[in-house]
Amino acid sequence: MLAALAGLAVGSVAAGLLGTRQTPVVAIGSAFIDRVPPWLKDLAVNWFGTHDKTALRVGILVVLLALAAVGGVLAVRRYWAGSLVTVVLAGLAVAAAATRADAGQTGFVPSAVAGLTALGILRLYSRRLEPLLDTPDDGVSRRGFLQLSAGVALGAAAIGALGRLVGGNRAAVADARKALQIPQPPSRGAPAGVQADGATSWVTSNDDFYRIDTALSVPQILPEDWKLRIHGMVERELELTYDDLLKREVVHKWVTLTCVSNEVGGDLIGNALWSGVLLKDLLEEAGPSTDADAIQSMSKDGFTAGTPLPTLLDDRQAMLAFAMNGQPLPVEHGFPVRIVVPGLYGYVSATKWLTDIEVTRFDRFEAYWTPRGWSELGPIKLSSRIDVPRSKAPAGQVTVAGVAWDQHVGVSKVEVRVDGGPWQQATLATDASVDTWRQWHWTWNATRGNHVLQVRAFDAKGKPQIEASAPPAPNGATGLHTVDVKIG
Repeated sequence: MLAALAGLAVGSVAAGLLGTRQTPVVAIGSAFIDRVPPWLKDLAVNWFGTHDKTALRVGILVVLLALAAVGGVLAVRRYWAGSLVTVVLAGLAVAAAATRADAGQTGFVPSAVAGLTALGILRLYSRRLEPLLDTPDDGVSRRGFLQLSAGVALGAAAIGALGRLVGGNRAAVADARKALQIPQPPSRGAPAGVQADGATSWVTSNDDFYRIDTALSVPQILPEDWKLRIHGMVERELELTYDDLLKREVVHKWVTLTCVSNEVGGDLIGNALWSGVLLKDLLEEAGPSTDADAIQSMSKDGFTAGTPLPTLLDDRQAMLAFAMNGQPLPVEHGFPVRIVVPGLYGYVSATKWLTDIEVTRFDRFEAYWTPRGWSELGPIKLSSRIDVPRSKAPAGQVTVAGVAWDQHVGVSKVEVRVDGGPWQQATLATDASVDTWRQWHWTWNATRGNHVLQVRAFDAKGKPQIEASAPPAPNGATGLHTVDVKIG
């Protein structure tokens, strides 16, 4: 296990020196994410939420150390057997890194270096332990083994710290982000919303905004290094730098984003003020072919999304966003530039760490999630949620509050019912935009006992949300959010 940890530490330093994110753990974890079936992805999100990648890292380390322990036991008597376990693990990491779109020509090197390091240290241990097999009371060999263990442990810790220091360009990116001067919105224009304890606020802070993506290790891109190529079925190709974006007309728009993995009543949704450049302007400048019906956008880490071209050319103001709530995009949310498209689930639109846009046709490519069982098109479904009360409340006047959403269509009405009784119309907060969620509240004269609350919303045309329950796959969950409340 110490040999494996030392190998991982050396591999992280190698990754930092080579400027790649493909450490052994990231390589294996990214390959796992690329191949995970949809049901397992949903299960991970349901269990761990936005901490799913942390759980994956921990799981990989646990499995790795368990296999390393087996290799160590084997290596005591037969070094070749223990080394075989090490070679297989390193080989898997090398193969995983080599298959990544963002690995480059040296992405496999950190895993290879980690494997060689682990093999060398395992051999040292094997030689130290051989005398103890025949003479268990050999104090010299025992002390040598303990000294070697202490040295390897301390060395691995020191090298691991060095790896964090040189890896990922994190400090430089953080400094560059802080130094940016971005255009500020003239006014936040946020409505007062619903004032009730526990009610969801109108704006979701950057720190609280959900994050669901495929990047096990977040790409670190300096603004001066960022470039975007728009090509494919266009009259002229465009290549843009970060400075080019800032020189263009900037729009500021409130948009609510929703993940297709969001269960009924779930929290994988957030509302923020996004600032950026309209995609419509850029695409019209490039001149898309009349035969084109989609774009394929690509992230720095190789993720791709397929977005219907008409949604980028209509009035919804899809944008290349470089700011969120008046600040440069957080690195975890796509810094320096990402795509924001109102009315579409993120898996078909919200590409972070954007580097490439190809104007094309849906019949010419498959985006990341399409072959994994998700629908090619991803319009957001009308839905609603109860935020308060969630479990218990005192008898008397109780404020029931929550949010409803149907981005780029709008919400016209929300109703609440108690214990399957008649639907009661709730009061809607100010409608800032059809592209944002809408807060609502209803006053309930609650009596003692156990009760069941349900909510439903109606879109701008008066159509109610779908009441039949359906899971997120393949194109978004449906059903009524139901909350059991104890009134005492």
